[in-house]
Amino acid sequence: MRTCWNWNWNWKRAMLDGARRAAAAALEAWRRAASARRVRHSAHHVTRAGLAAGLARLGIAPGDTLFIHSSLKSLGYVEGGAPAVIAALQDAVGPRGTLLLPTYYLPGGTLRAACALPGYVFDPRRHGTHMGRLPEAFLAGAGVRRSIHPTHSVSAWGRHAAGLTEAHHRAPSIFGMGSPWQRFIGCDQAKVLGLGISMGPVTFYHALEDAMGDAFPVPVWEGDAKLLACLDHDGRRWDVPVRPFDPEVAQRRIDHPGRGDLRDYFHREFDAAGLRINGQVGDAESWSIPAQAFFAHLRQLASENVTIYATAAQLAARPVPQPSPHARA
Repeated sequence: MRTCWNWNWNWKRAMLDGARRAAAAALEAWRRAASARRVRHSAHHVTRAGLAAGLARLGIAPGDTLFIHSSLKSLGYVEGGAPAVIAALQDAVGPRGTLLLPTYYLPGGTLRAACALPGYVFDPRRHGTHMGRLPEAFLAGAGVRRSIHPTHSVSAWGRHAAGLTEAHHRAPSIFGMGSPWQRFIGCDQAKVLGLGISMGPVTFYHALEDAMGDAFPVPVWEGDAKLLACLDHDGRRWDVPVRPFDPEVAQRRIDHPGRGDLRDYFHREFDAAGLRINGQVGDAESWSIPAQAFFAHLRQLASENVTIYATAAQLAARPVPQPSPHARA
Protein backbone atom coordinates (compact mmCIF):
# COMPACT_ATOMS: atom_id res chain seq x y z
CA MET A 1 0.00 0.00 0.00
CA ARG A 2 2.83 2.39 0.89
CA THR A 3 4.54 1.74 -2.46
CA CYS A 4 1.31 2.52 -4.28
CA TRP A 5 0.82 5.66 -2.20
CA ASN A 6 4.38 6.81 -2.92
CA TRP A 7 3.91 6.19 -6.65
CA ASN A 8 0.69 8.20 -6.66
CA TRP A 9 2.30 11.02 -4.72
CA ASN A 10 5.35 11.13 -7.00
CA TRP A 11 3.10 11.12 -10.07
CA LYS A 12 0.99 13.96 -8.68
CA ARG A 13 4.07 15.94 -7.74
CA ALA A 14 5.53 15.49 -11.23
CA MET A 15 2.26 16.66 -12.75
CA LEU A 16 2.20 19.67 -10.43
CA ASP A 17 5.81 20.57 -11.28
CA GLY A 18 5.02 20.29 -14.98
CA ALA A 19 1.98 22.52 -14.58
CA ARG A 20 4.04 25.11 -12.71
CA ARG A 21 6.68 25.16 -15.43
CA ALA A 22 4.03 25.50 -18.12
CA ALA A 23 2.36 28.34 -16.20
CA ALA A 24 5.71 30.12 -15.75
CA ALA A 25 6.45 29.80 -19.47
CA ALA A 26 3.00 31.11 -20.38
CA LEU A 27 3.42 34.06 -17.99
CA GLU A 28 6.81 34.92 -19.49
CA ALA A 29 5.36 34.77 -23.01
CA TRP A 30 2.51 37.07 -21.94
CA ARG A 31 4.96 39.53 -20.36
CA ARG A 32 7.07 39.62 -23.51
CA ALA A 33 4.01 40.19 -25.68
CA ALA A 34 2.73 42.94 -23.37
CA SER A 35 6.15 44.60 -23.35
CA ALA A 36 6.29 44.48 -27.16
CA ARG A 37 2.83 46.06 -27.40
CA ARG A 38 3.82 48.90 -25.06
CA VAL A 39 7.00 49.63 -26.98
CA ARG A 40 5.22 49.37 -30.34
CA HIS A 41 2.68 52.00 -29.38
CA SER A 42 4.98 54.37 -27.46
CA ALA A 43 8.26 54.45 -29.40
CA HIS A 44 9.22 55.39 -32.92
CA HIS A 45 10.00 52.44 -35.16
CA VAL A 46 13.62 51.40 -35.75
CA THR A 47 14.36 49.80 -39.10
CA ARG A 48 17.01 47.38 -40.31
CA ALA A 49 18.46 50.08 -42.55
CA GLY A 50 18.52 52.54 -39.66
CA LEU A 51 20.38 50.05 -37.49
CA ALA A 52 22.95 49.42 -40.22
CA ALA A 53 23.50 53.17 -40.57
CA GLY A 54 24.04 53.49 -36.82
CA LEU A 55 26.56 50.64 -36.89
CA ALA A 56 28.47 52.36 -39.69
CA ARG A 57 28.74 55.49 -37.53
CA LEU A 58 30.40 53.31 -34.87
CA GLY A 59 33.07 52.37 -37.38
CA ILE A 60 31.66 48.92 -38.15
CA ALA A 61 32.79 48.02 -41.65
CA PRO A 62 32.68 45.13 -44.13
CA GLY A 63 35.05 42.35 -43.11
CA ASP A 64 34.89 43.14 -39.38
CA THR A 65 34.74 40.39 -36.78
CA LEU A 66 32.41 41.55 -33.99
CA PHE A 67 31.97 40.17 -30.48
CA ILE A 68 28.57 41.58 -29.54
CA HIS A 69 27.13 42.29 -26.11
CA SER A 70 23.65 43.69 -26.35
CA SER A 71 20.38 44.83 -24.83
CA LEU A 72 17.62 44.32 -27.39
CA LYS A 73 15.02 46.37 -25.52
CA SER A 74 17.39 49.36 -25.39
CA LEU A 75 17.30 49.60 -29.19
CA GLY A 76 13.64 50.61 -29.15
CA TYR A 77 10.85 49.09 -31.20
CA VAL A 78 12.67 47.31 -34.03
CA GLU A 79 10.54 46.39 -37.01
CA GLY A 80 11.08 42.66 -37.40
CA GLY A 81 12.44 42.21 -33.87
CA ALA A 82 15.62 40.32 -33.04
CA PRO A 83 16.00 38.76 -36.54
CA ALA A 84 16.07 42.25 -38.05
CA VAL A 85 18.85 43.30 -35.66
CA ILE A 86 20.87 40.24 -36.65
CA ALA A 87 20.26 40.99 -40.33
CA ALA A 88 21.47 44.57 -39.82
CA LEU A 89 24.64 43.28 -38.16
CA GLN A 90 25.19 40.90 -41.07
CA ASP A 91 24.62 43.76 -43.50
CA ALA A 92 27.22 45.84 -41.65
CA VAL A 93 30.03 43.26 -41.77
CA GLY A 94 29.10 41.73 -45.11
CA PRO A 95 29.85 38.23 -46.39
CA ARG A 96 33.54 38.48 -45.38
CA GLY A 97 32.69 39.47 -41.82
CA THR A 98 31.96 37.45 -38.69
CA LEU A 99 29.55 37.86 -35.78
CA LEU A 100 29.96 36.31 -32.33
CA LEU A 101 27.39 36.38 -29.54
CA PRO A 102 27.46 34.86 -26.06
CA THR A 103 24.95 31.98 -25.95
CA TYR A 104 25.76 30.83 -22.44
CA TYR A 105 23.69 28.20 -20.70
CA LEU A 106 24.04 28.58 -16.93
CA PRO A 107 21.68 26.33 -14.97
CA GLY A 108 21.30 27.85 -11.53
CA GLY A 109 22.14 31.31 -12.87
CA THR A 110 25.88 31.40 -12.11
CA LEU A 111 29.03 29.50 -12.94
CA ARG A 112 29.35 28.50 -9.30
CA ALA A 113 25.78 27.15 -9.19
CA ALA A 114 26.31 25.16 -12.39
CA CYS A 115 29.41 23.54 -10.89
CA ALA A 116 27.37 22.44 -7.88
CA LEU A 117 24.62 20.72 -9.88
CA PRO A 118 24.83 16.93 -9.58
CA GLY A 119 24.68 15.08 -12.87
CA TYR A 120 24.61 18.18 -15.08
CA VAL A 121 25.61 17.50 -18.69
CA PHE A 122 25.42 20.28 -21.30
CA ASP A 123 23.92 19.16 -24.60
CA PRO A 124 23.86 21.76 -27.41
CA ARG A 125 21.15 19.79 -29.19
CA ARG A 126 18.63 20.55 -26.44
CA HIS A 127 20.03 23.36 -24.29
CA GLY A 128 19.39 26.88 -25.53
CA THR A 129 20.74 30.05 -23.96
CA HIS A 130 19.90 32.21 -20.95
CA MET A 131 21.28 35.39 -22.55
CA GLY A 132 18.08 36.95 -23.90
CA ARG A 133 16.11 37.30 -27.10
CA LEU A 134 18.87 38.46 -29.43
CA PRO A 135 21.21 35.54 -28.63
CA GLU A 136 18.22 33.18 -28.78
CA ALA A 137 17.34 34.37 -32.28
CA PHE A 138 20.97 34.30 -33.38
CA LEU A 139 21.41 30.73 -32.13
CA ALA A 140 18.41 29.65 -34.20
CA GLY A 141 19.69 31.32 -37.37
CA ALA A 142 21.03 29.70 -40.52
CA GLY A 143 24.77 29.12 -40.78
CA VAL A 144 25.43 29.70 -37.06
CA ARG A 145 28.03 27.53 -35.32
CA ARG A 146 28.08 27.01 -31.57
CA SER A 147 31.08 26.20 -29.41
CA ILE A 148 30.86 23.21 -27.09
CA HIS A 149 31.16 24.37 -23.49
CA PRO A 150 29.13 23.45 -20.37
CA THR A 151 28.63 27.06 -19.20
CA HIS A 152 30.04 29.64 -21.65
CA SER A 153 29.11 28.47 -25.12
CA VAL A 154 29.65 31.08 -27.85
CA SER A 155 27.93 31.15 -31.24
CA ALA A 156 29.31 32.60 -34.47
CA TRP A 157 28.23 33.35 -38.02
CA GLY A 158 30.38 34.23 -41.00
CA ARG A 159 33.86 33.83 -42.37
CA HIS A 160 35.66 32.83 -39.16
CA ALA A 161 32.75 31.08 -37.43
CA ALA A 162 34.19 27.55 -37.62
CA GLY A 163 37.70 28.50 -36.51
CA LEU A 164 36.46 30.59 -33.59
CA THR A 165 34.16 27.94 -32.14
CA GLU A 166 35.66 24.58 -33.08
CA ALA A 167 37.77 23.67 -30.02
CA HIS A 168 36.32 25.49 -27.01
CA HIS A 169 35.77 22.19 -25.16
CA ARG A 170 39.49 21.42 -25.48
CA ALA A 171 40.63 24.77 -24.04
CA PRO A 172 42.27 24.60 -20.58
CA SER A 173 40.07 27.45 -19.30
CA ILE A 174 36.85 29.22 -20.26
CA PHE A 175 38.42 32.37 -21.70
CA GLY A 176 42.05 31.26 -22.23
CA MET A 177 44.14 29.83 -25.04
CA GLY A 178 42.07 27.99 -27.61
CA SER A 179 38.83 29.66 -26.47
CA PRO A 180 36.69 31.82 -28.78
CA TRP A 181 37.89 34.95 -26.93
CA GLN A 182 41.59 34.36 -27.49
CA ARG A 183 41.01 33.34 -31.11
CA PHE A 184 38.84 36.42 -31.63
CA ILE A 185 41.63 38.71 -30.41
CA GLY A 186 43.87 37.28 -33.11
CA CYS A 187 41.47 38.15 -35.94
CA ASP A 188 42.08 41.13 -38.21
CA GLN A 189 39.43 43.84 -37.85
CA ALA A 190 38.22 42.35 -34.54
CA LYS A 191 36.02 44.73 -32.55
CA VAL A 192 34.03 44.49 -29.33
CA LEU A 193 30.57 45.98 -29.83
CA GLY A 194 28.32 47.15 -27.01
CA LEU A 195 24.76 47.59 -28.30
CA GLY A 196 22.71 49.53 -25.78
CA ILE A 197 24.86 48.52 -22.82
CA SER A 198 27.35 50.18 -20.50
CA MET A 199 30.90 48.88 -20.17
CA GLY A 200 29.76 46.67 -17.29
CA PRO A 201 28.39 43.37 -18.69
CA VAL A 202 31.31 42.57 -21.01
CA THR A 203 32.81 39.09 -20.65
CA PHE A 204 35.72 40.09 -22.92
CA TYR A 205 37.39 41.39 -19.74
CA HIS A 206 37.87 37.83 -18.50
CA ALA A 207 40.16 36.99 -21.43
CA LEU A 208 42.90 38.97 -19.67
CA GLU A 209 42.35 37.13 -16.39
CA ASP A 210 42.80 33.75 -18.05
CA ALA A 211 45.75 34.98 -20.13
CA MET A 212 47.59 36.28 -17.04
CA GLY A 213 46.55 33.46 -14.72
CA ASP A 214 48.03 33.83 -11.23
CA ALA A 215 49.86 36.98 -12.35
CA PHE A 216 46.53 38.83 -12.56
CA PRO A 217 46.47 41.40 -9.71
CA VAL A 218 43.25 40.06 -8.15
CA PRO A 219 42.62 36.43 -7.09
CA VAL A 220 39.28 36.13 -8.89
CA TRP A 221 38.76 32.37 -8.75
CA GLU A 222 37.38 30.16 -6.03
CA GLY A 223 39.46 27.02 -5.51
CA ASP A 224 40.61 24.66 -8.23
CA ALA A 225 39.09 23.95 -11.62
CA LYS A 226 36.19 21.52 -11.74
CA LEU A 227 35.32 19.18 -14.58
CA LEU A 228 31.86 19.64 -16.06
CA ALA A 229 30.49 17.26 -18.66
CA CYS A 230 29.15 18.22 -22.06
CA LEU A 231 28.20 16.47 -25.26
CA ASP A 232 29.31 17.59 -28.69
CA HIS A 233 27.03 17.80 -31.72
CA ASP A 234 27.59 14.09 -32.38
CA GLY A 235 26.74 13.06 -28.82
CA ARG A 236 30.31 12.39 -27.70
CA ARG A 237 31.05 13.27 -24.08
CA TRP A 238 33.77 15.70 -23.02
CA ASP A 239 34.84 16.68 -19.51
CA VAL A 240 35.72 20.37 -19.57
CA PRO A 241 37.64 22.30 -16.87
CA VAL A 242 35.86 25.34 -15.44
CA ARG A 243 36.82 27.47 -12.48
CA PRO A 244 34.12 29.34 -10.54
CA PHE A 245 34.58 32.98 -9.65
CA ASP A 246 34.96 33.90 -5.99
CA PRO A 247 31.52 35.31 -5.08
CA GLU A 248 32.98 37.85 -2.64
CA VAL A 249 35.34 39.25 -5.27
CA ALA A 250 32.49 39.32 -7.81
CA GLN A 251 30.59 41.69 -5.50
CA ARG A 252 32.99 44.47 -6.44
CA ARG A 253 33.19 43.68 -10.16
CA ILE A 254 32.31 46.25 -12.83
CA ASP A 255 28.98 44.59 -13.71
CA HIS A 256 27.69 44.65 -10.12
CA PRO A 257 24.77 47.11 -9.71
CA GLY A 258 26.65 48.98 -6.99
CA ARG A 259 29.74 49.66 -9.13
CA GLY A 260 28.54 52.60 -11.16
CA ASP A 261 31.76 54.38 -10.19
CA LEU A 262 33.85 51.69 -11.88
CA ARG A 263 31.72 51.67 -15.03
CA ASP A 264 32.00 55.46 -15.25
CA TYR A 265 35.78 55.23 -14.79
CA PHE A 266 36.12 52.73 -17.64
CA HIS A 267 33.89 54.86 -19.88
CA ARG A 268 36.11 57.89 -19.31
CA GLU A 269 39.33 55.87 -19.47
CA PHE A 270 38.66 54.31 -22.87
CA ASP A 271 37.32 57.59 -24.21
CA ALA A 272 40.43 59.42 -23.01
CA ALA A 273 42.64 56.79 -24.64
CA GLY A 274 40.88 57.39 -27.96
CA LEU A 275 39.90 53.72 -28.22
CA ARG A 276 36.12 53.87 -27.90
CA ILE A 277 33.79 55.08 -30.64
CA ASN A 278 30.44 56.17 -29.22
CA GLY A 279 27.17 56.61 -31.06
CA GLN A 280 23.50 55.80 -31.24
CA VAL A 281 22.14 52.63 -32.78
CA GLY A 282 18.36 52.68 -32.89
CA ASP A 283 17.36 54.35 -29.62
CA ALA A 284 20.41 53.06 -27.75
CA GLU A 285 23.72 54.63 -26.83
CA SER A 286 26.29 52.14 -28.10
CA TRP A 287 30.06 51.80 -28.53
CA SER A 288 32.81 49.84 -30.24
CA ILE A 289 36.48 49.23 -29.40
CA PRO A 290 39.13 47.44 -31.51
CA ALA A 291 39.74 44.14 -29.73
CA GLN A 292 43.53 44.02 -29.80
CA ALA A 293 43.83 47.58 -28.51
CA PHE A 294 41.13 46.84 -25.90
CA PHE A 295 43.07 43.82 -24.63
CA ALA A 296 46.41 45.67 -24.61
CA HIS A 297 44.92 48.60 -22.68
CA LEU A 298 43.34 46.28 -20.11
CA ARG A 299 46.77 44.70 -19.60
CA GLN A 300 48.36 48.13 -19.16
CA LEU A 301 45.69 49.11 -16.64
CA ALA A 302 46.26 45.87 -14.71
CA SER A 303 49.96 46.73 -14.46
CA GLU A 304 48.84 49.96 -12.77
CA ASN A 305 46.56 48.03 -10.37
CA VAL A 306 43.34 49.04 -12.14
CA THR A 307 41.08 46.14 -13.08
CA ILE A 308 37.35 45.49 -13.34
CA TYR A 309 37.53 44.76 -9.58
CA ALA A 310 39.30 47.99 -8.58
CA THR A 311 38.26 49.64 -5.33
CA ALA A 312 37.33 53.30 -5.07
CA ALA A 313 40.73 53.95 -3.45
CA GLN A 314 42.56 52.28 -6.33
CA LEU A 315 40.65 54.38 -8.85
CA ALA A 316 41.44 57.56 -6.92
CA ALA A 317 45.13 56.64 -6.92
CA ARG A 318 45.14 56.58 -10.73
CA PRO A 319 42.99 59.38 -12.13
CA VAL A 320 41.83 59.12 -15.74
CA PRO A 321 44.30 61.01 -17.95
CA GLN A 322 43.27 63.96 -20.08
CA PRO A 323 41.49 62.88 -23.28
CA SER A 324 43.62 61.98 -26.26
CA PRO A 325 43.44 64.53 -29.10
CA HIS A 326 42.34 61.59 -31.23
CA ALA A 327 39.40 60.65 -28.96
CA ARG A 328 36.24 60.07 -30.96
CA ALA A 329 32.66 60.90 -29.98
